[in-house]
Amino acid sequence: MDTPVRVRYACRGRCRDGERECAGVAYANAATAPSAARLIFLAGACPLNKDGTTAGVGDYAAQAAKAIENMHFALEAAGASIEDVISTRVLVASTERADLVLAWDVVRAAFGDHDVPSTLMGVTVLGYEDQLVEIEAIAAVID
Repeated sequence: MDTPVRVRYACRGRCRDGERECAGVAYANAATAPSAARLIFLAGACPLNKDGTTAGVGDYAAQAAKAIENMHFALEAAGASIEDVISTRVLVASTERADLVLAWDVVRAAFGDHDVPSTLMGVTVLGYEDQLVEIEAIAAVID
């Protein structure tokens, strides 16, 4: 499957045109998809086991990993893969930046060299008992 994603790096402030780092932080802040692409909008991938229980209770990294695993299943069911993702939103139930970074590091590692625009947000609470992480994604594929 051809990957239609084209990520652009548009920096403000201390970055020069074409650089991938803004103020020392690698950041993809825009992606485009060809007009022929089929867009896939995923609901938030949650850290749920097959039996409906929450995985990794109390562990941000473990929940991020389980959410990524479940996101892979949803992408596959829609005829896509992680390489087709063009945007993510990572929700973390915490007011502590360190907790957000724990979850983010797992998500970022899962995408490898496929750097996509993402929003990392601390939120008050998520929908399932003991849930700490949820990952939304948009993918684009050319059939």
